[in-house]
Amino acid sequence: MKGFALLDEYLSKQDHSVHYSAKKLAKIVREAYPIGVPALIMKSSTDRLGISAGYSFHLGTPDDLLRRLASWLITKSNGNHLLLLRLNRLLWKRHGREDVALSAIILANLDHVTLETNPWEVLQSSLGRKEPIDGLLLTIEELLRSGRKVPSEKLILKWVNGRLVDGHLAILTTYNGMIRGVEPDLEIIKHLEEVNIPPTDSIIRRIMEKISAKKPQD
Repeated sequence: MKGFALLDEYLSKQDHSVHYSAKKLAKIVREAYPIGVPALIMKSSTDRLGISAGYSFHLGTPDDLLRRLASWLITKSNGNHLLLLRLNRLLWKRHGREDVALSAIILANLDHVTLETNPWEVLQSSLGRKEPIDGLLLTIEELLRSGRKVPSEKLILKWVNGRLVDGHLAILTTYNGMIRGVEPDLEIIKHLEEVNIPPTDSIIRRIMEKISAKKPQD
């Protein structure tokens, strides 16, 4: 509760004008991440974890504080979801661990109907050449938890034929859909099996093995 109180106090001091600028909001949330995190005791280890995973920083901000921050952003935006979409892209580009987690929450709660956007396409377009698997999984799970439908087969096939990171996104998304009862057809599985998985990437390899196990046995 103390963390919430400290965060709320900080946010209450922000001028309303910041909600017209994605850049200003990105700066504010970066300053907000350490608030309520007890002395950042684990900062040394979290920084090392962040660097090894491919994040620009990792402060160890708990999920409940990030959701509190996201709630403030969404509530104060007064329906300006285009601004939040711009903020989402800035967060992913800055690529801190907290940025990616906050981006996932925002992306899942945007009004994509009004924006005329597909959250899965927004996610894919934000990805760099290489991304931490936990950031991808976190965002996929957040989108599905919010009630978004799994990507269409057409979009999955587009990812399979795209960059390596897009192919891995296709595998992870398909598997998360399977967990929720959405079974891929045989042709989709065959295409996913063609995605290159580096020998060192044991997690995606194990996930692909579980997907392949769904194929009918001869």
